[in-house]
Amino acid sequence: MAPGRKIPPVQITAEERETLERWTRRPTTAQGLARRARVVLASAAGTPILHVAQAEGISWATAQRWRSRFLRHRLDGLLDEPRPGAPRTIKDAAVERVITLTLESTPVDATHWSTRSMARACGLSQTAVARIWRAFALQPHRVDTFKLSKDPLFVEKVRDIVGLYLQPPDRALVLSVDEKSQIQALDRSAPVLPMRPGQPERHAHDYIRHGTTTLFAALDVRTGRVIGECHARHRAHEFRRFLDTIDAAVPPHLDVHLILDNYATHKTARIRRWLAKRPRYHVHFTPTSASWLNLVERWFVELTEKQIRRGIHRSTRELVTAIEHYLAITNHSAKPFVWSKTADEILASVARFCERTSYSGH
Repeated sequence: MAPGRKIPPVQITAEERETLERWTRRPTTAQGLARRARVVLASAAGTPILHVAQAEGISWATAQRWRSRFLRHRLDGLLDEPRPGAPRTIKDAAVERVITLTLESTPVDATHWSTRSMARACGLSQTAVARIWRAFALQPHRVDTFKLSKDPLFVEKVRDIVGLYLQPPDRALVLSVDEKSQIQALDRSAPVLPMRPGQPERHAHDYIRHGTTTLFAALDVRTGRVIGECHARHRAHEFRRFLDTIDAAVPPHLDVHLILDNYATHKTARIRRWLAKRPRYHVHFTPTSASWLNLVERWFVELTEKQIRRGIHRSTRELVTAIEHYLAITNHSAKPFVWSKTADEILASVARFCERTSYSGH
């Protein structure tokens, strides 16, 4: 339907409204179906189709397609259409039972379902259960962890730091600063067996520990270059020395915005005095339990994956040399990490997550 053509109004019955609202609220509803239900409900409320599409983050054509399918086929039009191929042998009721059991129950002898235990419970084959789980992106064997910040200034700090990432101030340098402490210099107890066709590289399970070092790093948000140095200990004294290194590396005519976490080392009297003597420095603390907001953590991931995790270091000197070599290589061809989400998107995502946790009874 082309823009400008008269669009018939959407009228829904009380039963249809109840079903649509249930699809949008139920946490086990597929996100695609929930979005279609929201499109119809918004259209029935008289919201222009362009505004509906923008609110749902979809194109005008997609919103109009689901609106038209509802007008033609009512609720059945919002469900996925049959795909070409051999006819299905597993009915919708059996699929729904597998999904419901997976999401809303556990087996009597385990904390989560496996394909075999679910197949026994539902009278299906293990392969059929695996296909259903793949189709609905269900992975009962996996578990992730999360931590919600209790910082009373969480919203303000998120807006402040994300604003620095998305719109860095003029005539200023934004540095994401943190420490990667207790990096271990590890040597394997047996020689590494190199990779060969059909066999990966193999390391001995146990290792010999040759001490630790701490890397202090400051990521330039605009360029991706990193100021870094290693110290044997992790105290305010070492952090003060690293601030001196930053001060020497940054041109004196630039203001410096430091993004720091809430580690006690960053808030000692010695550090506060150092900052008070240098008014061009502006400190922005991340919310508590929200280190993911500090962009230098992403660079630490790269360092760990490419240099530390599989590295063999027979002394802390070897470890420090390897880190300094990685710093030089990455700074030679530095590329900035691009922060893509706005503060509003992050806060909306956190709000949805908090709503899910409260819905689950925690």
